[in-house]
This record gives sequence, C-alpha cells and structure tokens, in this order.
Amino acid sequence: MRWQPISRDLIWVELLRLGAGVAFVVVGVAIGWALSGHWLFGLGLAVVLLLTALRAISIVRAVRAWGYAEREDDLLVRHGLLVRRLSIVPYARMQFVDVSAGPLERAFDLATVQLHTAAAASDARVPGLRPAEASRLRDRLTALGEDRAEGL
Repeated sequence: MRWQPISRDLIWVELLRLGAGVAFVVVGVAIGWALSGHWLFGLGLAVVLLLTALRAISIVRAVRAWGYAEREDDLLVRHGLLVRRLSIVPYARMQFVDVSAGPLERAFDLATVQLHTAAAASDARVPGLRPAEASRLRDRLTALGEDRAEGL
C-alpha cells in the first residue's frame, strides 16, 4: 500500500482563508485602539497576531499530514495532527462520489473529492487534489463501488 500525498498548494489556500478572517479582526481591533488609545487593544492585537502565526504553522503541518491510499476493497484517508484520524471507506458502501472546487481552490488548480456513504460518520474527503487526479479518483471509486455493490 502506497500513501498518496495531497498538493502542497493547499497550504496557500488555507493561509489565504486564515488571512481573510484575521484581517477583519485586526482592522476592528486597530480601529478600537486608534479611537480609544487603550492599551488593551494593543495587547489584543498582539495576541491575535501571535495566534495567527501559531495557526499558520499548524496549517502547514496539517496539510502535510493528509494522505490517501487505494486498496483492493477500500480507500484509506488519513489526516490530523493532535488527533490522528484514519478513515476506511469500503468501495461497496459508497453511495456517490463528489468533486468540488471553490473559487480559491480553482485559483490554485485544486479540487476536493468527497465520498458519501449511508453512515454520515464514515463520510471522507480528500482535499488538495489536482482536477485531473480528482476526476481519475472519482471515476475509479465510482467504478469500484458499482462493481462491489453488485456482489451484495
């Protein structure tokens, strides 16, 4: 079994999402600090920037932790830093496979493959794939799912 990594470009997508969210908070705190001059706003700004730096480091590590492996009867998806998660999705249990890409993902030529099963808890996703690889994986999983479901 060989683990396939996801694209490192997902790091940029996630960092841009983080930056967009933090920008609103930083602007709000900076305006409050400029209007009131209270030192707590400065402290709040420092805390926000420190937490943003820590989150950026965790994003890089989290993206590197993602991987997937195709086996004969199932797909394995792993991810997580503190809490490692390994999802095993049997091909016969898949109901459908989705490929999606938001505007930011499309800008970086990425897509996400979402696997849907009858049990919501067993749904798995593989983000950060190139569209060609996402389509190949979707087609392969769909074909394998149909083949395995016939035997049930």
